[in-house]
Amino acid sequence: MNVEILGLIAGGLTSIASMPQLIKVIKTKNVEDISWLMLVILILGLSLWVCYGIEQGELPIILSNAFAVLVNCSLFICYLIYRSK
Repeated sequence: MNVEILGLIAGGLTSIASMPQLIKVIKTKNVEDISWLMLVILILGLSLWVCYGIEQGELPIILSNAFAVLVNCSLFICYLIYRSK
């Protein structure tokens, strides 16, 4: 198997890992059990992976982590919107 394809598959799977949580939060508007600190740390770490991928010219790292940043930023925005409700 091509290493780049393997990287895209692995990155894709780990990138969508937060999707069920995001969908649940959007449906229930309940963020009671979500740690904002974990989200901030995760977003920062994923952003650094994107920078690393750009520096190394590694498309699988760039794409998967950029998507994960978007998903987790969306989750964090939902946290900010729904936390007081």
